Amino acid sequence: MNYRHSYHAGNFADVLKHAVLAQIITYLKRKDGAFRVIDTHAGIGLYDLSSGEAQKTGEWRGGIGRIADTNLSDTLTQFLGPWLEAVRSLNAEAGAANAVHLYPGSPKLARMLMRKQDRLSALELHPEDAETLRSVFEGDFQVRVTELDGWLALGAHLPPKEKRGLVLIDPPFEQDGEFDRMVDGLARATRRFAGGTYMLWHPIKADSPLAAFDKKLVELGRPRTLTVRFLVRDNKTAPGLNGSGLVIVNPPFTLEPDLKAVLPELTALLATGPGSGFEVRMLVGES
Repeated sequence: MNYRHSYHAGNFADVLKHAVLAQIITYLKRKDGAFRVIDTHAGIGLYDLSSGEAQKTGEWRGGIGRIADTNLSDTLTQFLGPWLEAVRSLNAEAGAANAVHLYPGSPKLARMLMRKQDRLSALELHPEDAETLRSVFEGDFQVRVTELDGWLALGAHLPPKEKRGLVLIDPPFEQDGEFDRMVDGLARATRRFAGGTYMLWHPIKADSPLAAFDKKLVELGRPRTLTVRFLVRDNKTAPGLNGSGLVIVNPPFTLEPDLKAVLPELTALLATGPGSGFEVRMLVGES
């Protein structure tokens, strides 16, 4: 897929992924006890939407650009609130209160939503990206940036000492076999940290092995495995990235009904052609 996120930051896939990430972190904060967020493929953490890469694709205009310029229903406003408020706060601090020039990647967003007792472990394999990520969090004692293959973190970094937390698995899909690698990684991780919440992101393209992926997740048998599929156009005929998916193990109990309530409006807002749609399904566990 050759997925360099600088070209895609703030696109439709980020809208869903980061809104759900923010909802999970908000849910974790309902309890006073500390938690840890482990981001296995963290990227550079912060993206400039005026950069050459972002301007070349313009994908952010069909994602955060549409959200920021649209009057939303109260229900969708509430759901997107934690994520959208973080985006606006980041831009206000940079002197762009009424525009979106900066976009937080998942580690930056998670850090903005954390409390003083919470911690973030951000892992990034590419040396230059890891160095950029370190600069984003320089001097922040609540964040640890490690230059490491994120798949290895699913063994060495689990369970976290806090015994509560979220593991975000968001690989770049630059290699074949990433869907199988996600299932294998999830199997290892949940054996070590069964009580954690896991959120896995994947692209949806015409050749994505979604049925086989679902079958393997069912066979894995982890309780309360929620799948979310989000299409902005027809996946059978359109080339390229047509949608995105999330797999969430041990999701907040509020998440499934919330997604079913907001995705009709969000899909209509971000659709780019015929064939758009969504699916929210408890793949394993109660419905």
